[in-house]
Amino acid sequence: MRTPTRMHPHPPAADPNPYNELARLADPEPDHGYGEPDHPYGERDPLGLGLTSDDADEGDWSPPNHRGSSRFGALPFLAKLTLGVVVCALVFTLADRVAVAYAQDQAESKLQDALHLATPPDVKIKGFPFLTQLADRRIDEVEVAVPDVSADRVSLAEVRATAKDVRIEGDLPSSIKGAVVGRANGEVLLSFDDLNRELGASQVTFTPEAGGNNAIQVHGGLPVAGKDVRVQAQAHIRRDGDQAISTTVDDMRLDVPGLFTYRPGKDRAHSGLRLHREAARKIGEEAAKAKAMLAVPAVVDRIGVPPSRVHQALRSEKELHRLTGTPQFAQRLMKVNLVDVVAENPWLLEKLGIDQGLVEAVLDLRPPELSDRLSLSFRLPKSTDGLALRNVTVDSKGIRAELAGTGLHLG
Repeated sequence: MRTPTRMHPHPPAADPNPYNELARLADPEPDHGYGEPDHPYGERDPLGLGLTSDDADEGDWSPPNHRGSSRFGALPFLAKLTLGVVVCALVFTLADRVAVAYAQDQAESKLQDALHLATPPDVKIKGFPFLTQLADRRIDEVEVAVPDVSADRVSLAEVRATAKDVRIEGDLPSSIKGAVVGRANGEVLLSFDDLNRELGASQVTFTPEAGGNNAIQVHGGLPVAGKDVRVQAQAHIRRDGDQAISTTVDDMRLDVPGLFTYRPGKDRAHSGLRLHREAARKIGEEAAKAKAMLAVPAVVDRIGVPPSRVHQALRSEKELHRLTGTPQFAQRLMKVNLVDVVAENPWLLEKLGIDQGLVEAVLDLRPPELSDRLSLSFRLPKSTDGLALRNVTVDSKGIRAELAGTGLHLG
């Protein structure tokens, strides 16, 4: 029997969007766990394959370590070793330099006390490493610069020395008694600037002679009898023993401007008291002064004028002018050494208008006294026993001498 077809009174309306129809025909969406989990085989085996998670028995969950191991731990062993050596070397170098600075400071203080210096010297310890030298109590090389060392009348502008093979005496580090220098070489300088400043009370300056024969030109002024007497001389420098330099002053000349020149010494041809051209010319132009000169037989003999002509000049103004008014008379008068003449005829100076006290004061300046006032001699301090001066020279800056020594004790 045919079953009648069931009729729907209202068939479903067609969806205007065909994609919705396709979505209804698709398989259901899998469960992503937004709701309650449905594990028919259990949470430890959600797939039903008989498998379990490796960390099923472990404790609470913790986030993974994405940073990995440390960078230093990732370095190769050789790189770690190299880095360690570099760090150790830097630390050792820093400690070595700190020790050098401390040792230099202590050495400067010791030298200042030993040499009685106003300012500490500059000490530089050479060689690396210093700590190994210190442990051995022997320093390879030390450079020392000492300024303004007192040396008798003057001060040495600079003393430089290089000491080698220095042996330290005493217990390190606090009980150092001193040191023994195996070898030392250096140089001392006596500066012209310092000489001109220290001996400036006499207004004398020192300059090197152009000839380069270790000679020094001395020029300046000396106060004599209330007058400024100009002085010129030549100082020769030489070594005197191992620790001193001496000076020989010669070719000395004292000038009273406009009046006369005095050259002390025993050489009659070059020494003596002689008039300047200006003074000789004035004597020839003034009748009274000319007659006073011609009245002295010693003067007449020295100027080489015949006695008969001198006799006529003394009796006639015309003949006097004819004799003394020529340039030749002034030249002859300038050659006359007035030392003996003045000594025998002291009244002559007054007649010539020359201060007798000034002449006598100048004549009383003896060469030894003048040499001592112009001397550049000096001696090294006694505390530098063991050092010797060598090869003294003169240059544009001053007097130089080499230093050399062995077995020098310090402290």
